[in-house]
Amino acid sequence: MSHARPVRLAALAASLIAGPIALTAVPAAAVTGPAVPDSDTTRAYAAQVIVGDHDRGCSGVLVDTEWLLTAASCFAENPAESLAVPAGKPALKTTATIGRSNLTGTGGAVRDIVELVPRADRDVVLARLSRPVTGVAPIALAATAPTAGEELTLAGYGRSKTEWAPLNLHTGTFSVDAADATTATVTGQDGVAACMGDTGGPLVRTVNGTPQLVALGSRSYQGGCFGIDETETRTGGVVARVDDLAAWVGSKTGANRATDFNCDGVADIAVADPQATVGGDAKAGLVRIVYGGGKGTAEISQDLGWVGGGSEANDQFGEAIATVDYDQDGCTDLLVGTPRENLGDAVDAGMVDLLHGAPGGLGTGATKDTNFQQATGNGSISASTPETGDLMGAALAAGTSAAGEPFLVIGTPGEGLSGAAKAGEAFYVSRGTNVSVHQDKLGVPGAVQANDGFGASVAADANHIAIGAPAESINGDNTAGNLAVFSHELNSENRPTPLFGLDQDLDTVSGGAEAGDRFGAALALAPYRPSGSATADESILAVGTPGEALTVDGVSKAETGAVLTFRVTASGTYTQLNGLSSGTGSDDVSGTSEAGDHFGTTLTAVNTAPRAVSTEATMKLAVGVPDEALGSVPKAGAVHVFSLLGSPGANDKWVESGDGDGIPGAPGADQRLGSSIHFTGTHLYVGMPYGPSSTGALYALPMSNVTLGEPTAPVTVYQPGQGGLPPAGTAFGYAAR
Repeated sequence: MSHARPVRLAALAASLIAGPIALTAVPAAAVTGPAVPDSDTTRAYAAQVIVGDHDRGCSGVLVDTEWLLTAASCFAENPAESLAVPAGKPALKTTATIGRSNLTGTGGAVRDIVELVPRADRDVVLARLSRPVTGVAPIALAATAPTAGEELTLAGYGRSKTEWAPLNLHTGTFSVDAADATTATVTGQDGVAACMGDTGGPLVRTVNGTPQLVALGSRSYQGGCFGIDETETRTGGVVARVDDLAAWVGSKTGANRATDFNCDGVADIAVADPQATVGGDAKAGLVRIVYGGGKGTAEISQDLGWVGGGSEANDQFGEAIATVDYDQDGCTDLLVGTPRENLGDAVDAGMVDLLHGAPGGLGTGATKDTNFQQATGNGSISASTPETGDLMGAALAAGTSAAGEPFLVIGTPGEGLSGAAKAGEAFYVSRGTNVSVHQDKLGVPGAVQANDGFGASVAADANHIAIGAPAESINGDNTAGNLAVFSHELNSENRPTPLFGLDQDLDTVSGGAEAGDRFGAALALAPYRPSGSATADESILAVGTPGEALTVDGVSKAETGAVLTFRVTASGTYTQLNGLSSGTGSDDVSGTSEAGDHFGTTLTAVNTAPRAVSTEATMKLAVGVPDEALGSVPKAGAVHVFSLLGSPGANDKWVESGDGDGIPGAPGADQRLGSSIHFTGTHLYVGMPYGPSSTGALYALPMSNVTLGEPTAPVTVYQPGQGGLPPAGTAFGYAAR
């Protein structure tokens, strides 16, 4: 490895030579203590951090499989003047090497740092990695402050006594002199000092053989470090305390990933209007973006030169949308389905676009759009042929698997297979290619039949994938419906591994398959961590059956609808948990089942604390009831929120227009509230594409508003003509992510 460093670091080192200025917040660079042997993994949690093209080198520590703690001064523009660091993607490409005591080895992992979450009160920043680190155990934060006389061990990758750029991790012992609210002063023992490159390195105490992270290296006199004036003999310094930051770290590392198209650390929102007129073309469709933090809005349609296809009447761009950081650069990417796109002579063949996020927003980076259409690209999509009525992109799901692999699931419910028209399939896109999944593939339950519509609904989380065929005939009952569940692990055909199928003629599923049930018309999955499990490696699956008839107080209610929930284990087995419906007027579940409600037409689920053991409070399900009549108002619609765990009526919450939960106005005929719903970790987004305004609207309801017994908080309203959005719209709020 070259020992050359840019002049900038040399200048910083010079500023640290002597006097009080030595304690300014400039990155110090390697511990002068002994090198850690190549085979030693006891400090595998330590990380080397390289900012830019070796503009700066620091150290860090793994505190979560996806997060490091390091010094904010590593990223500050001028750390001698200010430690302020913008949240979001680092200004320069930054790489972390974790779990490698010898940097020339192959152990541990190398990851990009793609997001910074700084502290304002000390030299500390949380740094998110591009993907999880496996095989290296994160270190736990200490719970007690450093005390005078206590000895802590610092590990770092900076200079040593004799080397400018050592290839090994070094360690040294420091004695605590004193501590205040956010820092502590320390003195290196036996001539040990922190050097340039050790900034951000972990200072650890060991209790009963278990390491605890107490502080991070921040500032040092660097006595004895290579390149420092020999007259500087002081080995003291200042460290940033982290023993009191466990709650802050947990709130960041344990949160659901927010949509952030411009990677600035502030949540953004994409709102689809697939019925919108674009350039005079009715129902061409568009998606509007609202960038958080007052950074403006954007309109995306196929009339933009960087978006695949071109706006045409009835394309319905935005009929389905999903989000994922597919290229793992810290910027959220937007997946948009255009199921009515004509391709050559194939009417309504459909296509999908993955619009890439960048610091300037969607479409501003080097890669702007990855277009998926049959007979192009690679894999199964390339090998297939666009045909009339395929409807590619009618349903979408996206995310990152537990193994850290980003994926897309693209429903193509109109695909004809083996002479069976509209049998349907889905495409699973990951690892640079894609594969087809349908009922004529290895182990996939069900059989290819005309009009099954396999792929009409899809859902996925980090553990599992669910694909619905709501028009499947079950034992002669047309449109009874079924679904298949898969893991992300690829089988011998390099496709997601099928685990099981579900339909209502199974003894393990309540009810019975009946014509018109449409079991699987809506699906939702949320990761689940049971008590005793180290991770959320299971899932809770919700299945909507909007055509289900229920007998209520002795009277049959046709197409009132129901939802069934299932626990899916890590080994791929399942058990049914609950059957949900609006119930009767006398039970403890809100509402009353009525004919034609279509309870379960839409579903959305979330685990608000995916790293913690799951509880009734953290596992939430929202059910759309878009054809609910409220009083004499037909199809006014409602949203019914449940816990995915526990008794259905214990804490359910009913939401309708004008009831004080945040949807304004009075219920209106044909507004169909509940036709558009989506949970994030902090809000329930409820779209009203059919009213009360002529353009549609979207309401972001804080979680407290949809939780029984909690106070109502202010609601964020997105509506054409407000907040910088253009005044035009047709069905704004049809979908939101």
